[in-house]
Amino acid sequence: MKLTNSQEEYLKTIYLLDKNNKKIRVTDIAEKLKITKPSVNKGINTLKEMGLVNYKTYGNISLTEEGENLAIGVIKKQDILEMFLVDVLEIDKNQATEEAKAMKHAMSENTALKLDKYITEILNLGDLDCGYDANSEKCRKCVKVTAKNRLRKNNKD
Repeated sequence: MKLTNSQEEYLKTIYLLDKNNKKIRVTDIAEKLKITKPSVNKGINTLKEMGLVNYKTYGNISLTEEGENLAIGVIKKQDILEMFLVDVLEIDKNQATEEAKAMKHAMSENTALKLDKYITEILNLGDLDCGYDANSEKCRKCVKVTAKNRLRKNNKD
């Protein structure tokens, strides 16, 4: 399913808000994305028609299983790109974050998988024997720290 950039941002935002709150409302999304409530309503209703969110007017918003999987994919793309930019190309963290946000929308799932595989190989992360879960924020942070340490070590050698 091909989503627009704004649809990807809605899914990502709902997913992240859900991890911090129990109830998500149109106002929460509008504030987070800095857009109007009518725009959010229109976007959410489109996502509802696509079967990606559960929503009743003036009610709480939640992701369907498919919506959550797509949101995780969007987040993972951004994480992969940011890791590549910061840890491999040594681009400033703030600049890399902004560029990864923009680039993730243009990258296909296939490219994201290949880039993830490349980063894993170049940073030698395949030996992590910890039950790594790409959906876990704790695991993503751990991998970033491990990757940085290994890159520093490789650059010293």
